[in-house]
Amino acid sequence: MSSYLYRLGRAAATSARWVIIGWVVLLLALGGAAVALGGSLEEDLTIPGTESQTGIDQLDERFPLLAGTSGQLLFVAPEGESIADHADEVRAVLDEVEQVDHVATVVDPFAEGNEINVADDGRHALAQVLLDVKLDGLGDETVPALEEAAQLPDGSELDVHLGGSVFTTTGVAVSATEGLGVVIALVVLAITFGSLLTAGMPILTAVLGVGVTMAGLLAVASATTITSTTPTLALMIGLAVGIDYALFIVYRHRTQLAQGMAVTESVARSVATSGSAVIFAGATVVIALCGLAVARIPFLTVMGLAAASGVAVAVVVAVTLVPALLAVFGEKLRPRRGSRAARRATAEPTAQRTLGARWVRAVTAVPVLTVVVTAAALLVLAVPAKDLALGLPDNGMKEPGSAPRETYDLVSETFGQGFNSPLLVTGDIIASLDPLTLVDDLRAEVAALDGVAAVPMATPNPSADLAIIQVVPEAGQTDPETAQLVHDLRALGDELEQEYEVSNVVVTGQTAVAIDVSERLSAALLPFGLVVVGLSMVLLTLVFRSIAVPLKATVGYLLSVLASFGVVAAIFEWGWAAEALNVAKVGPVISFMPIVLMGVLFGLAMDYEVFLVSQMREEFVHTGDARRSVTTGFTASARVVTAAAVIMIAVFAAFVPHADPVVKPIAVGLAVGVFIDAFLVRMTLVPAVMALLGDRAWWLPRRLDRVLPHLDVEGEGLAHHVEHEEWVAEHGPAAVRALDLVLTDEHDDALLDPLSLVVRPGALQVVTAQDRVARRALLAAVAGRLPARSGTLLVLDRLLPEESAPVRSSVWWFPTWPGAEQLAALPEGTPLVVVDGLDVPGPLADSVRAERWSALAALAARGTTVVVGADNPPDRLLPAEDHTHLHLLAPAHRKVLA
Repeated sequence: MSSYLYRLGRAAATSARWVIIGWVVLLLALGGAAVALGGSLEEDLTIPGTESQTGIDQLDERFPLLAGTSGQLLFVAPEGESIADHADEVRAVLDEVEQVDHVATVVDPFAEGNEINVADDGRHALAQVLLDVKLDGLGDETVPALEEAAQLPDGSELDVHLGGSVFTTTGVAVSATEGLGVVIALVVLAITFGSLLTAGMPILTAVLGVGVTMAGLLAVASATTITSTTPTLALMIGLAVGIDYALFIVYRHRTQLAQGMAVTESVARSVATSGSAVIFAGATVVIALCGLAVARIPFLTVMGLAAASGVAVAVVVAVTLVPALLAVFGEKLRPRRGSRAARRATAEPTAQRTLGARWVRAVTAVPVLTVVVTAAALLVLAVPAKDLALGLPDNGMKEPGSAPRETYDLVSETFGQGFNSPLLVTGDIIASLDPLTLVDDLRAEVAALDGVAAVPMATPNPSADLAIIQVVPEAGQTDPETAQLVHDLRALGDELEQEYEVSNVVVTGQTAVAIDVSERLSAALLPFGLVVVGLSMVLLTLVFRSIAVPLKATVGYLLSVLASFGVVAAIFEWGWAAEALNVAKVGPVISFMPIVLMGVLFGLAMDYEVFLVSQMREEFVHTGDARRSVTTGFTASARVVTAAAVIMIAVFAAFVPHADPVVKPIAVGLAVGVFIDAFLVRMTLVPAVMALLGDRAWWLPRRLDRVLPHLDVEGEGLAHHVEHEEWVAEHGPAAVRALDLVLTDEHDDALLDPLSLVVRPGALQVVTAQDRVARRALLAAVAGRLPARSGTLLVLDRLLPEESAPVRSSVWWFPTWPGAEQLAALPEGTPLVVVDGLDVPGPLADSVRAERWSALAALAARGTTVVVGADNPPDRLLPAEDHTHLHLLAPAHRKVLA
């Protein structure tokens, strides 16, 4: 990976102007598309396949009046007076409301049969406003029109309150508070870099990336349903990771500049090294967010895809736009000689007296104590997680003092919480000859259930083939008692179908939908967790070539998640610091908070893990000193990881004060989760565990090591490329260059002793061997078809096996003799041809061998490099100056079969 990114970084640096122009044009184009297409946000919380959604679809078709959204009008008479004495005023307001567009009907609380809509105290009357459109079809002008129509005439003694589902948020709330997170990030970056110019670069690129994401989402919203919370979540996550990803690359670039590296070379190497980790971290976040589809809930899938797109844009910005800007500013970013930044970049990690160096020495002094204390603290933080309740927010979660919240609270106090969360029970009654009597019987059965406060409506639809029963529960939407009532009603439905002339009994309504969404999300939490944990183990095993490191990282991630859940539960369920954090109402948090938190925190945790532990592994590979590698690796990366974590916390925390009830618990959980994972797990628990494990931290079974692909997140491939470029500059170009190359068979036994080889461009290299298997293996490796066990192999300046794909596309590989005609027909400019089996099977006449060698020599004379395997060297058939000969000897332990 690092080899590709090195080339990408160099290309971005050398074509910086065009890269910057391209991003600006993309932003303007997407912004124009969003305006032109007029995409809007909707509140579509449908979950196809659930009983509640089936019921809503059925109502939409057979009783559309009850399928639309609704509002509430609560009339309050003065103290000591009866609302009935003001019936004429109430009806006058209802008449005005009924004239508003999309209002289908208004339920008069004083009409016969609606006595339940007048409170026992006689002062309150509740009228329901039924609209003929669903929430996602509600125009921006409808709610203001309802508010104006509900105005009482001057001098009226009544109070009227408007609420209901028409007040569901359908906009993105971004305030100056969110900008405070960016300001804090700028301050942290300025302290980290000691330069305002450098500090502003990650902010600029992150904001541009977020702009591209938001414009893209609004453009896509014209063709698909995107909920109002989706852009806010994408903004929060995209901004945080955008700043962090740019930070890692800019930090590496400044360090290399301080060490004297040229600007363009430093840009390319920064993208190749830090960019590799950025892509790895970004890919894990994207995969985890896309994993929200596990819940099989469309709006949540869209939310995950939108947030994943924001992360993907942040990654692409980091590896293209950031290097372009680094190249544009050039020498202006180089730390001044003698400055603190320059001294820090050039000092040996072991000689540094930074806070990070002192911290790692402290936590590894008695590593067992550190592990025990840290793990115990995390488990204590996780205790409240057992009480974490999930649900979808209703108007009871709105800002205190807002119109919908006031209406919700007054209705709950006066009529009961269930009046804010009614249920609908429907059933087919087409077989009944007396639908009215049947509906009354069904009403009585439903009213007898525990948890039912009232059954205000029971009626057939106009065509008398569908029974509709409205059920008011005793508890609110987010109360577990209401969820239990839904299950009891569904169980009762099975009994009603057997006893009465009714079929297909369904419990539906917005409250039932919210309960079904919460239950499906809760059921999806464990499968999603298994996917994330499994992914964590696999990816880290690939990156670090270790068993202990992935296991330790995964356990640390789980502790971080549980502790984050515990803190969220303590705030939102227990009420700790709820008032200080402006929590509108203590109670269940949004149902998809755990899944979103697990997905995002997974990517961030792996990000910090890679940056910290990869430095440790690099030091261990060079020195073999496990204890020293922990100290040195931590010291080298602690500063940038600390800055990245503080920025993440600041950005997430900025969404807490005024965020809606959907975003607030997610923002709190992510801010707390990043703090816990970065500072308690990665920077305390990890170095202590690594010090305890010592050399065992890097153990991996040889067979597993052999089959695992190499991701090269740490930039090892880049080091080989740089060394190769220096070698070429001193010794000239090489079409094939091997250094201490070792190839093994299926039993992991070496086929040949470590081999070093140089084949110049246009040369004819002949390979013979005691063992045909060894010869075939070497030729296949040169052709990019077989990975080496160890050593370095570069073909056409491409490092193998990391760049096998371009090598295979450039090299012509003939396992058997292709024929002189086919060789002659190869395209002009073919860089490398590999041929085996020149004289296999059996001996050939000298004339045939001469013809074949002549064809190969002619191909080499055209400038093509030729590597050929044969049983016998060309001897007198080719002049010595026309070819070079390599004979492979089998290792002493290998038994060669004739």
